[in-house]
Amino acid sequence: MTSEARAFWLRAPGEGEIRPVRLPVPGPDEVLVRARFSGVSRGTETLVFTGRVPADQYAAMRAPFQEGDFPAPVKYGYLSVGEVEAGPAQLRGRTVFCLHPHQTAYVVPAAAVLPVPDEVPAARAVLAGTVETAVNALWDAAPLVGDRVTVIGGGMVGCCVAALLARFPGVRVQLVDADPARARVAAALGVDFALPADATGDRDLVVHASATGDGLQRALELLRPEGTVLELSWYGDRPVTLSLGGAFHSRRLTVRSSQVGTVSPRRADRSYADRLALALELLADPAFDALLTGRSRFAELPDVLDRLSTGRLPALCHLISYDEE
Repeated sequence: MTSEARAFWLRAPGEGEIRPVRLPVPGPDEVLVRARFSGVSRGTETLVFTGRVPADQYAAMRAPFQEGDFPAPVKYGYLSVGEVEAGPAQLRGRTVFCLHPHQTAYVVPAAAVLPVPDEVPAARAVLAGTVETAVNALWDAAPLVGDRVTVIGGGMVGCCVAALLARFPGVRVQLVDADPARARVAAALGVDFALPADATGDRDLVVHASATGDGLQRALELLRPEGTVLELSWYGDRPVTLSLGGAFHSRRLTVRSSQVGTVSPRRADRSYADRLALALELLADPAFDALLTGRSRFAELPDVLDRLSTGRLPALCHLISYDEE
């Protein structure tokens, strides 16, 4: 049985390292999980890696099993899939998802893991946390049958939202991104694609996830009168300038925020566990494989995050493999 592990830590902004971890003996209501894969949530984790989490958001940004504090040293991450080596009989040997930082093995309460459905490959299951964000966003947005919807920003969150919207009856979805290469991802997800200048207007709903002021401004421009922008971007410590003169008032436009830290009040009957379980079920769709755009070994993670944060490694979700650890 695993008793030692290794974990990724941010030693200082821009400087990651692998540290040894001594694991405790699991208690009666705990599980020991041996990691198989984890995913790097590029937008959030590069903000953490570069030390750009605003001080007034330290508590809100804290991950469930985070150690240390922002800006550093801190152990961060929340997309882990592994196999239960010890714990309650019904979980032993099961592949599970956990909101845990990047670590080769860990001990957590049994209630903190969710079994991955048999029809969902373990590697794809790392997307559960991001699909959960998309589920919550669509609970907030509550699109209607036949709506015309645009998603601006073809990153992990935007693509997950677009993939789910493609399942809505009669909803016409367009993914908008400044990178023409995102057209291939859009095609794999079953939605249309456009560059910002070519995006279709008169939209009922625009979901914004580009984390840029230009993207948010374009979102407002694409709305029909009394349309809504659902803001999903996380800007960190970057200010955003927005022009709210003219059409914003005359067309009675709305900007509404959504954040995965709270279950949408529109679905007050659902728990956090319900929302995550639904995300795992939705991942049975192989279209989500288009979001897994690279793979590296766990030992390479410090370099991977450095390259992701500088743009030298383009990615949606970069997969971390623990097979050789």
